[in-house]
Amino acid sequence: MGGLFDLDRLEEDIAAYEQEMSEPSFWDDSEKANQVIQKNNELKAIYDTFHKMELAHEETGLLFEMYKEEPDEEVHAEIVEAIQSLEKDLQQYELSMLLNGPHDKNSAILEIHPGAGGTESQDWGSMLLRMYMRWAEKHGYRVETVDYQDGDEAGIKSVTLSIEGLNAYGYLRSEKGVHRLVRISPFDAAGKRHTSFCSVDVVPQMDGDIDIEINPDDLKVDVYRASGAGGQHINKTSSAVRITHIPTGIVTQSQAQRSQFKNRDQAMAMLKAKLFQLEEEKKAAELAAIRGEQKDIAWGSQIR
Repeated sequence: MGGLFDLDRLEEDIAAYEQEMSEPSFWDDSEKANQVIQKNNELKAIYDTFHKMELAHEETGLLFEMYKEEPDEEVHAEIVEAIQSLEKDLQQYELSMLLNGPHDKNSAILEIHPGAGGTESQDWGSMLLRMYMRWAEKHGYRVETVDYQDGDEAGIKSVTLSIEGLNAYGYLRSEKGVHRLVRISPFDAAGKRHTSFCSVDVVPQMDGDIDIEINPDDLKVDVYRASGAGGQHINKTSSAVRITHIPTGIVTQSQAQRSQFKNRDQAMAMLKAKLFQLEEEKKAAELAAIRGEQKDIAWGSQIR
């Protein structure tokens, strides 16, 4: 095909993965199968981006040739618009290339937990939820509500989202932390200013490629009736699952599926991802302690 990008090579790689996926024995090794599917989806996303920019580049070239032959203000405006659009796509692609962490390309699990402040904090949590939902929709990510707890009067007590798509974790990992809102509270009759806090936690979805051993004796498993959307089934059966890892105090829960077994599997997958991240953070802290404080190479930093 030629042009700016090696689309032919990408097409060959995608075709090879799809041929492998069509084999009858493809699902004999489910972990390997999931890895192949994820890699194929990544290549397709890259191909779509490259193909879009290739077409935009060709279209801009044609418009420029038209303008050279017969200068026209309308054509000039189209050229400017096309160049601006192409620049935006290139900047977005360059940003995605900066997401080179070990799990940046993975999908993400995002949790929102309101802090002290009652209804005001719970309402702030629902505002954050809407923000992340709209962001994910704008970027073409698939969002599933894994767990949802309504607030006492308004907002939410907690929510867990599965945000699926290439680079979701890379884009969202910087959102981890405490988010603050200062405003005149609509829930305060005196019209006083309130400060509200919510914690946001983000972990990568590991898709089964994670080696974490969990002692069953370290787990406390509770089942309960799900809340939120779901109809009569969700109110009549105890299909939701909460898993507590006793040594660390980490809690994961799922009510997205109709089956208690599927909710348990999902909660276990989230627990493994959190334990894996906790282990990585411990290793990073140990490495930092071994290396010691990094000082500037300048006056005042010398040791002798």
